Amino acid sequence: MAQIFPSSFDTVVRAVAVLVGPLVLFSVVGSLWYWGSPEYTDVGYQPTQPVPFSHKLHAGELGMDCRYCHSTVEVSAHASIPATETCMNCHKMVKADSEALAPVRDSYANDTPVRWVRVHMLPDHAYFDHSVHVAAGVGCASCHGRIDEMEVVSQQEPLSMGWCLDCHNNPTPNLRPPSEVTNMAYDPQEAGYNPAADSSRKREVDPPIHCSGCHR
Repeated sequence: MAQIFPSSFDTVVRAVAVLVGPLVLFSVVGSLWYWGSPEYTDVGYQPTQPVPFSHKLHAGELGMDCRYCHSTVEVSAHASIPATETCMNCHKMVKADSEALAPVRDSYANDTPVRWVRVHMLPDHAYFDHSVHVAAGVGCASCHGRIDEMEVVSQQEPLSMGWCLDCHNNPTPNLRPPSEVTNMAYDPQEAGYNPAADSSRKREVDPPIHCSGCHR
């Protein structure tokens, strides 16, 4: 059988494989690392809700405290979604005939929940306690962004393990006086806040960085 390629061709192929192979592998791994990371897949997530609730109006213009709706955030691992009764405390009188609020009125009349779409989600294997973070003085805006400026809530931070560990290794930039936790406009760095000098703090903030702190 006639030889189609010269004997040197095998050497060329091997050289190309050695040089190009790692580059291709690096490109594939790097692409998966970035395009599959929460920074890319989760940040900006903005689902359509069954009721066009505006945090910009309620938390921003009206100045409603986060805890009025998310009432368990100081005492529970979960920041509760408000029951329809909470909405109707106001909307029995305010915009009581609004077409946009029809699902809320139906929910109240039929004793069925409004099917809000969750925006911020952690994997089931990660444990997060809102009450601990609030007690430590971590502001809502540190994780959720300026909710008071959002017409429709979207995810602002990746909430990835690396992102959480960055804060656990150096929590000071995200700490504020407990009284300012729900104040979206408060900036600890602009205010020059030093948690170590805050006499109202009952204990030093020392978040865990070991696996069992979040994976239980």
